Amino acid sequence: MQSPVIDVVVSDTPPDDRDAVLAVLRTYNQAQTGRVRGADFSVLLRDPQTDAVIGGLYGEESYGWAFIKYLVVPENLRGLGLGSRLMEEAEEIARRRGFVGVWLDTYDFQARPFYEKLGYTVFGELEGGSGAHGQFFLKKRFS
Repeated sequence: MQSPVIDVVVSDTPPDDRDAVLAVLRTYNQAQTGRVRGADFSVLLRDPQTDAVIGGLYGEESYGWAFIKYLVVPENLRGLGLGSRLMEEAEEIARRRGFVGVWLDTYDFQARPFYEKLGYTVFGELEGGSGAHGQFFLKKRFS
């Protein structure tokens, strides 16, 4: 049997193309697990005078776990407990949704000690080297 002719194209990734790839993956994942991807969540830092978002946290369901995809606190506001507050809120969302725990990744130049202070433990690592930064995968499993 002859394979169908398919073009393989290398390109930048416009959002519509990324979404098309994700749709195929999500259809496959749902067929395998019987689960529909859950709702994303965010916890935001807003400027009280302008109401502009100046930082925050974005997370998503990851098959029974909450995955923290992004967390940022502006440099001038670090050390005030805002990052801890964002993570506490995310953990509460995860608990309410019945997740097993929370996981995330961070680079060697980012916030590994911060997450470890909050009780997260490393479960995986990609070593850095010649032009690459180390990346750490951390989790916090709820009791």
